[in-house]
Amino acid sequence: MRLNSDARVPVRWSDRLMAGRSTFGQRIDVRDEFTQSRARLLELLDDLAPDEWDRPTAAAPWTVRDVAAHLLGDDLNRLSRGRDGHSGAGPEPGESLPDFIHRINDQWVQASGRVSSAVLVALLATTTPQIQDFWRRADLDAYGEPVTWASPEPAPVWLDCARDFTEYWVHQEQIRDATGRPRPDVPDEVRAVLDTFLRAVPHTLGNRHEDTGAGLVVQVDGPERAENGAGATTATPGSRHQTNRAGRRSYGSITPRICGGSAPG
Repeated sequence: MRLNSDARVPVRWSDRLMAGRSTFGQRIDVRDEFTQSRARLLELLDDLAPDEWDRPTAAAPWTVRDVAAHLLGDDLNRLSRGRDGHSGAGPEPGESLPDFIHRINDQWVQASGRVSSAVLVALLATTTPQIQDFWRRADLDAYGEPVTWASPEPAPVWLDCARDFTEYWVHQEQIRDATGRPRPDVPDEVRAVLDTFLRAVPHTLGNRHEDTGAGLVVQVDGPERAENGAGATTATPGSRHQTNRAGRRSYGSITPRICGGSAPG
């Protein structure tokens, strides 16, 4: 949480939104989707055959077992750091944040190689309700840790929660793909994942200098489209957060716009 140096009170995302200074887009609450997705993850892991745990995944060189161990590590890290105020050693001198994250993830997965699949499932069943309770108690409008792919600045807690939701969702998809399991028919979850990932676009393209009128279009077909039937998101140069009756949203340096009907040509 960040403090306002003038008033000495916590700065909340909603205050910055009202002041027109939010760069993270409209607030979303994915906690219901997170809870449902975690339940499906436990069901999936509990149903895996012994040989399926050793199958390779798209997160190479990780196997299904490695991905599950990584998710357990994410749980333990989130609870230790976010709930209990404990943190381990940080990056080594000269080590970048991505390199640091890759190193500690690899260390955890390597150490977890001595843990059986049954123990992994049992531990995830223990941490899952604690993670859900952590997010249920969280003040989503407070500012917390940065979500680095969206901004180096502290992010609202609702975006941090959405970031974790997408992390677990992607890894569950990797396990399903590796074991030939079908994807559940849950368009609300996919819509929430896409909505969250689009928050990365302004930061990713923020330093690009395009001609006026240049834009980015994201076309979503099928039931994952927005509830109003819109299927395309168009990004054009923008400034600050704003929402108007046309459904136009500004995420800092670009403005995604939901377009009804067919996608722009």
